[in-house]
Amino acid sequence: MTHTTTDRPDRGAGPAVVPVLAFAGIVVAVMQTLLVPVIKDLPELLGTSPSNATWVLTSTLLSGAVSTPIMGRLGDLYGKRRMLIVSLAVMVVGALVSALTSQLLPMIVGRTLQGFAMGAIPLGIGLMRDMLPRERLGSAMALMSSSIGVGGGLALPAAALVAQHTNWHVLFYGAAGLGVLAIVLALLVVPESPMRARGTFDVTGAIGLSVGLVLLLLPVTKGSDWGWASGRTLGLFGAAVAVLLLWGLFELRSKAPLVDLRTTARREVLLTNLASIMVGVSFYVVSLVLPQLLQLPKATGYGLGQSMVVAGLCVAPLGLTMMFTAPVYARLSARYGPKVTLILGMMIIAVGYGGGLGLMHAAWQTVLTSVILGAGIGLAYSSLPALIIGAVPASETGAANGLNTLMRSIGTSASSAVIGMVLANTAHDVGGMALPTMHGFRVSFLIATAAVAVGLLLAVFLPRTPRPERQTHLLASSESDLSVVAAAESLVGSAAGAVVEEAEEMLRGFRGRVLDAAGGPVARAKVTLIDRRGRQAGATLSGADGSYALAVPGEGPYVLAARAAGHGPLASAASHGGDERAVELDLALPGETVTA
Repeated sequence: MTHTTTDRPDRGAGPAVVPVLAFAGIVVAVMQTLLVPVIKDLPELLGTSPSNATWVLTSTLLSGAVSTPIMGRLGDLYGKRRMLIVSLAVMVVGALVSALTSQLLPMIVGRTLQGFAMGAIPLGIGLMRDMLPRERLGSAMALMSSSIGVGGGLALPAAALVAQHTNWHVLFYGAAGLGVLAIVLALLVVPESPMRARGTFDVTGAIGLSVGLVLLLLPVTKGSDWGWASGRTLGLFGAAVAVLLLWGLFELRSKAPLVDLRTTARREVLLTNLASIMVGVSFYVVSLVLPQLLQLPKATGYGLGQSMVVAGLCVAPLGLTMMFTAPVYARLSARYGPKVTLILGMMIIAVGYGGGLGLMHAAWQTVLTSVILGAGIGLAYSSLPALIIGAVPASETGAANGLNTLMRSIGTSASSAVIGMVLANTAHDVGGMALPTMHGFRVSFLIATAAVAVGLLLAVFLPRTPRPERQTHLLASSESDLSVVAAAESLVGSAAGAVVEEAEEMLRGFRGRVLDAAGGPVARAKVTLIDRRGRQAGATLSGADGSYALAVPGEGPYVLAARAAGHGPLASAASHGGDERAVELDLALPGETVTA
């Protein structure tokens, strides 16, 4: 069983790390939604047919889906910051290729390269887990997870403004500039994580997954054009099932798989990933429906007759509200757990879509719908990485979150295909143009509501989180590492001596020495073991030579929190394979923390 251990990184995670990583996520979202304002004009701009023009969007989706789990695994093996920068660099190259062409094939190549940036989201979440103290982790992951919606919401009006008043190629130059800025900031601010998974990169698994995903997502995105019952569509679906089954059998036999399917099959991971698909569906429906409703002429009897820019501004609150829910999520999750926040988010989304059925008659009503849906989607998106991280070993964080991000992408692509088919089949002809109808918009909202209901049912069956009063609240917001360690220590009390005697008799666990900044031993330091649910799993006092030993109840990720008088506190992430041996881990306490 793979395990990794680490102390805190040589360069501490400063206050700018979270904003920089969130900015990288926003840049990725901007790249995704860049062409939304000019979708209807793409055939004319590229001198091609509408069916061919859709490949400009489909290529980005496919490359993003393929690269996300692969970049996550590469990050676990070779460094998450390194792979984050590679992802952004490939995106910049792709943006420049697209900026310099008006031909279909080079544009598809450029957009395919831009899709590689999707790996930045799980890599950023993995970096946060590896570097941040637990009390900052909840809100930071929420912000990173929501950045995809934040960037999309902000990009819509900005891209519409650029497309309306300048050459559309400026959109790609802007995306490239943002990508370069994100790379520079990451190099200056974000330290590399010392966490590494052991093993080699599974090339065969990566190729198999890539082929299987392309065969699956291609008919999902093109089914409405080809016909859902056509031989091409059904044949690709059948081929996808066969390839993915063979890939799964290979991964189960591999010693270092790209995706650990045994971990993925755990109840909490499987249900969370399935719920992620439903959240992805709910996020994309509103992004497809409201801009069209707002821009349709009033002469239709239901269109709101707004300009491209105003339509973008009306939908922008969707992303802004997602950003503002990140700190709210952190507090709710700390008190009630991520399962409860996921359920709450799903319920708010259902209210947003249900109420939205009757709020389609004025621009202000679409703004209200966007705000409600943004709050629900923000809570749901923020809960997903916390649920995944709590269920997988630390060495698999990148790959597991990459797979979770992939599930969301599958949800958005399925949503795009289904809603596109619904709007096309319910459209009516006006002057030779097929315009969506109000009936089609309402059916789309009903489909989103049904998806949310399925997601809510899946969330209800997630394993119950521990009662808040029994947790050490390590994901709660607090003033410093000191308060985190103190919270754990309050549960230790006078039983520490008994715990250490029991721990020393057992080999399965962690052991090592508590050291000061100069490398000398620290006696009577309190060392507390926290499990992946945020509960205390053990505690001890270091001996005269600084030695400590703690038993673990089973395999998985842990945090060892250490504190001693005259020294700053330390929270160190580690993972244990669950076998009958001790993992050696020395804890180096920093100097005294001075507070005002």
